[in-house]
Amino acid sequence: MIIGKVIGNVVSTSKAEKLQGKKLLIVQPLDLVNIEPDGKPVVAIDTVGSGLEEVVMVVSGSSARQTQITNGTPVDAAIIGIIDTIEIEGKRTFEKS
Repeated sequence: MIIGKVIGNVVSTSKAEKLQGKKLLIVQPLDLVNIEPDGKPVVAIDTVGSGLEEVVMVVSGSSARQTQITNGTPVDAAIIGIIDTIEIEGKRTFEKS
């Protein structure tokens, strides 16, 4: 599972039939201690109604196709949750404002 920040979206008018009507977002993985960018951004299908600047949970591979929205859909990453807080060793490193 990846924790990341939604930094943009992808618009595609021509795409696979099972992707029609699905929201594709660009997620920047984050280091959980300092909440700074960590790695290359990924494109993920949104299953929870997340938006720009939100910190989200992303699953990839076959796990990305296990939601009602993504079942049978050709995706490799899916946003499955919006993060409210992150706490590591008793220290809160992120809190949704």
